[in-house]
Amino acid sequence: MTDTLPVAPPAPAPSPGATVRATGLLPDFRQGLQNLLAHKLRSLLTMLGIIFGVAAVVSMMSIGAGAEQQVMAFIEDLGVHNLIVEAKEAANSQALQKIRKLSQGLTLDEFKALKANVAGIVAATPRKRATPTKVLPKPQREMPVVYGIEPGYRAIAALRIVRGRFFDSEENDQAAAVCVLGTAARSNLFGSADPIGRMVKVNEQWFRVIGELAPQLSVEGGVPGLSSQDRNNMIYVPISAALLRLEDAYSYLKDEIDGIYLQLSPSTDSLATAELVRGLLNASHRGADDFSLVVPAELLEQQKRTQRVFEMVMVALASISLLVGGIGIMNIMLASVLERTREIGLRRAVGARQLDIVRQFLLETIMISFVGGAIGLLFGFTMSRLIAFFAGWSTIVTASSILLAFLVSVSVGLVFGVYPALKAARLDPVEALHYE
Repeated sequence: MTDTLPVAPPAPAPSPGATVRATGLLPDFRQGLQNLLAHKLRSLLTMLGIIFGVAAVVSMMSIGAGAEQQVMAFIEDLGVHNLIVEAKEAANSQALQKIRKLSQGLTLDEFKALKANVAGIVAATPRKRATPTKVLPKPQREMPVVYGIEPGYRAIAALRIVRGRFFDSEENDQAAAVCVLGTAARSNLFGSADPIGRMVKVNEQWFRVIGELAPQLSVEGGVPGLSSQDRNNMIYVPISAALLRLEDAYSYLKDEIDGIYLQLSPSTDSLATAELVRGLLNASHRGADDFSLVVPAELLEQQKRTQRVFEMVMVALASISLLVGGIGIMNIMLASVLERTREIGLRRAVGARQLDIVRQFLLETIMISFVGGAIGLLFGFTMSRLIAFFAGWSTIVTASSILLAFLVSVSVGLVFGVYPALKAARLDPVEALHYE
């Protein structure tokens, strides 16, 4: 008896429908491309709405992303665990007299009371700010601002030394005539020369330069509660030296100090501590409303919420162009259906299904949206760079803005191409063949 190997049954032949479905996309794509190239100008005009819409979305979101990054970095640079008390300047002498009946302003005693009564403080310093009337060497640009602070301010503001050193507690106790320059103040006073050991005259007092700081972030317009100023064009001196050496004839009209910086431990609730500080100051100031309390952690959350609303509004405005572009696509495709009525009837007569006709017209609309979206991305990226160059704004083209704009453009083409495609598929083959 001879063993025989079993013979496998022959594989079933693929159905004609499966072959058509597998190979139908490529001919439809080729035919759609030919139809678009046959009417180049019309295709380009159809794409314009998509191009400008995508470019608007990308450029608008790049402006928002750039502004967000700059402000977020500035707020984080202030320190998310810091609290900043700022004295409010009175609008005029009458307003100041009214305030002085209730409050003597920020004082060193209040600063010491806050340090003693608020838990979780790891570093603190008062501040006395002054804008000098004259400085030597003569500034090449804007007059630098003098900050009188304690050595602890270096850790609170995360200052970095690039030359020399920062003054210490002993120099602060002795009201030593030493100073540290911001990077802009150094170039403003000494150009590119090394300032260490040089002398700077502020009003009538001479200070010896002992250090230079690395650049700090600054935001034009500042943040709510903080005055707008160049944080790099500053001269830092011990606060005892500022109070002793730089007091002017009208100092009795001003607060003893004009700022307080408190750095909290990471485990301390910044918002709850801020309410405690506000309550203590309101009690001693008798509700004079002559100070503001800046909480960077709160500003950070507020900025994030504002940025989300800004992005939604910008995308909504820019999407109007995409909507107009989608209407243009629908209009052109309806005209194309009318022009190609005999072609559609012929295809239906030789066996094309309604699904095949829908697929062909949808492919053409998607191709218009795809190419228009790609051109719009390039246009939007170029606009973003031009805005950054000419306006001096910070712009960032993010991957999310590119993906959003591109997906929306393709989706618009798909949605507005459905009706023309269905209209073409529902044409009666016999009537279509006889259409003139």
